[in-house]
Parts: sequence; structure tokens; C-alpha cells
Amino acid sequence: MLNFIDRQILSILANDIKADLGVEDDYLGFLYGTAFAVFYALFGIPLGKLADSWKRVRLMAIGLTLWSTMTALSGFAKNSLTLTVARIGVGVGEATASPSAYSLISDWFPARLRATALAIYSSGLYIGGGISLLIGAMVVEAWNGAYPDGGPLGLVGWQAAFLAVGIPGLLLAMWVLSLREPVRGAIDGIPTPEDPEPFRGFVRELFQVIPPFTIFGAASRGTGALLINLAGLFGFAALAWIMTQIAPASASLLPGVVSDQWLFLGIGYYAVYSWAMGLKARDLPTFRLTWGSPAFLTVILGYGMVAFMAYAGSYWGAPYAERALGADKSDLGWFLGAPAAVAGFLGVILGGRMADFLLERRPEGRLYVVLFGLLAPIPAILVAYTTPELTIFYIASFFANMFSAAALGAAAASSQALVLPRMRGLATATFFLSTTLIGLGLGPFMAGYVSATNGDNLSLGVLSTLVAVPFGLVLLLLAIKLVPAAGASVVERARAAGEKV
Repeated sequence: MLNFIDRQILSILANDIKADLGVEDDYLGFLYGTAFAVFYALFGIPLGKLADSWKRVRLMAIGLTLWSTMTALSGFAKNSLTLTVARIGVGVGEATASPSAYSLISDWFPARLRATALAIYSSGLYIGGGISLLIGAMVVEAWNGAYPDGGPLGLVGWQAAFLAVGIPGLLLAMWVLSLREPVRGAIDGIPTPEDPEPFRGFVRELFQVIPPFTIFGAASRGTGALLINLAGLFGFAALAWIMTQIAPASASLLPGVVSDQWLFLGIGYYAVYSWAMGLKARDLPTFRLTWGSPAFLTVILGYGMVAFMAYAGSYWGAPYAERALGADKSDLGWFLGAPAAVAGFLGVILGGRMADFLLERRPEGRLYVVLFGLLAPIPAILVAYTTPELTIFYIASFFANMFSAAALGAAAASSQALVLPRMRGLATATFFLSTTLIGLGLGPFMAGYVSATNGDNLSLGVLSTLVAVPFGLVLLLLAIKLVPAAGASVVERARAAGEKV
């Protein structure tokens, strides 16, 4: 919950930040999406490796402390650069959460209950995202009412809101340390001994994924690996440059936003490419069951298309209603935020239960729930961002949130079922690459960019993200065909790649 409160509170604060810092929608989309997503994704890889080798409870507590601190520091930002740096820190801290949590939950619950258990965990994300609007609205209005010219330290309402949600995380981190650390893989009959040198793998992964150290990491594997790495570096650099030239400048007062967007994404995609090539050389079984598995890739990329639309809608919903439909900030907390929490909770829990129900009947059953999460929200999104009636917007947003949330537990459990227990943390980090570098890194920015380049038209911006639907449909139909055989041959394929199981 705190993970997504700290992440999603930007939505209710967006218009205030826009007015105070003199920025436009493309920067706000970049701040919420790409600036956070790239570092969340990159650090998720070595931290996912650490979750596979170290005490996951300790790792989660450390991460919670970091992201809560950086959220609180966002409250002292006086310009866009400071806010961007703080946002990057939040991304690094939050990268510890899901690899640790998914791995722990998979060792606490048997396979037949895992989608439900992961869905319950994931419901915290939707509850947190929903009540962030309520908390943010209450703090901003109360603070600005008490201090219309700025309060202590010159802080205004949106800055106080960051402090209000960041500080409690420091207290929760101490509670997290009391969680029980289960024996890895024991519940599946594959107990895995603790790694005697847990940080060695973390440092190695860090060296493989953070530029420019990625070049040295590739060189250590030989001339061929170095050439492949450099080809990727120049390829992604050229693609980022081309995208910068193609995309016209918006009316933003920050002309570097578009170039920053593609620079950040180019670095992110190159880093992931470098890491994947290194993983193939260092841990062939894990590579074969993730990057080398068409079934795994179609699952995570298919869900990435769901996330592309869902992140854009969840972030831009409050600014759109406030700006285009005249909603009061406090009303948004009660009529958009609170229902969004309920909708997300219902969607992810019901989706998880349905995924487990269908799995008992068909090996690809969970994927039908992911497909539902892609297609069912479309009518609700169309209604929400074309109606002039605020009440209809609230109702349509509720259903859009609920339907898209249904896909998460099913997609996460499907990806976990395609790897061995020792690979779950890394598989989770890879799963979240699609939700971050594709969904979060592109969806909110695209909506903000289309809005900024079309006369502040957020309706058109959010609706433009429906372009992801046909891509997601093709990917998920392929996944439905590929997953049954892949899930039944996990151990055999791992052994064929050299795993001793």
C-alpha cells in the first residue's frame, strides 16, 4: 500500500506541481513514468538477484526505508530537477519490494493458492493508489487553508503531502523486519540451501546492468561479447536519437523533456539488453526459462500492454477530472480515489480467484483472465474520457480500474510457474520490466505528450494509449498457445540447459 501511495500521490498533486514549477503534461508524464520506471527496472534486476540469495525480509525493510525517505525529500523540491532526482530515488527503493514479496509469497503458499495469495498482496497496490488521492487532497487543502502563503520552511500543500506519506514508511520498515523468512523452495519439495555469498551475485548483476560498467562486464566475457554489447549500445543510442528527431517539441517550458524521455528509455533498454546477454553467459538455465522462453516473454509483454493503458488512466484520471470536468480536489479523493481502491481490490482478488479456478480446468486458464484485463476496460475508458458528466466519469473509471486490475495476479502467477524456485526473484524483476519500461515508461508519457502537443487535450492523450490493444491481443493469444507445454517442461528444459535439479 505504501509503495503505491508514494508512487500514485503524484496524480492528485499534478496540477499543483504544474502551476508551481511551470511545467507541462509531457514533463508530468515523464516524471511519473519514465524517470521512475527506468531506475525501478534497472535496479530491480540486481535486487531481484539479491532476493534470490539473501534474506528477503531484510531487503524489503531496507528498500522501504529508502523509498520512504526519498518520498519525504520530494517535499523539499523547489524545481523540476530536484523533483526528478527524488523520483529516481523512490524508483530505486521500490525496486526491492515485489521481487522480495513475490518470492516470499511463493514460499509461503502452495501452487494451487498462489495466484490468490499474489492477488491479495497486489490488492495493496490498488488500495494504496486509490487512497493516495484521498490523502493527497486532504493534506493539500488543509495545508493551503492553514498556510495560504506557504507554511513552515516555505512549504506549500503539495510538498506537505509528500512528507505526510513518506514519513510513516520509516516506522513500517521496523515492523516488516518481524516477518518470518521461509525456507526457499521447501513448499514445492525443492528446498534450496542459502547462498553462502549472497552479495557476490548482486554485485555481479549490478556491474552487468548499470552503464557504463556494462561495457567492462561484456569485455570480461570476451571480444565477441564486447562487440555484441557495443552493437546494442549504438543501436539503442541511434533509436533514441531518431525518436527525438521524429517527435515534435511540445509547448512545454522544459524543451529537453522529449529528449530526456528517449535518453532515459534508451539507457534503460540498453542496460536490460546488456544484462540479458550477461545472464545468458552466467546462468544459462535462468536465461532459457525467461528471456529464451517465448511463453514467458509473451506473458510478460502481453501484460505490459495492459499496464500501458492502466498506468496512463490511473495517473491522468484525477488531473483530467479536475481540469476538464471541474471536479474539486477533495471530491476526487472520495469519488475517484476511494472507489479506485475498492475497484482495484475487487478486480485483483476476483481475478486471482478466477485464475486459480480456470487453472484447475485448463493449463492456460490463467491467461484468459489476463486477456479479459486487456479487453474489458476498453468501453469504460472510451466512456470516461468522452463524457461531459462527472458522475459518469467516476462510474466508468471504477469499471476500467476493476477490469484492468483483474489481470495482475493471473499474469504474475503465470510467469512464476514458468521458472524454478531459485529463479523466482529474478523472474519477478524480469516480469516488472514489461510493466515499467513498457507500461509505466511509455503509457503516462504518451498520454501527457499527446495532450501537450494538442492544446492541453488530456482526453485525446489518454485515449491514444488504446493503441496498445492490438499488440496485447496478439501476444496473449500466442501465450495461450505456448504456456501449457512450457509449464509442463520447466524442469526438463532447465536440466537441458545445465541445471542440477
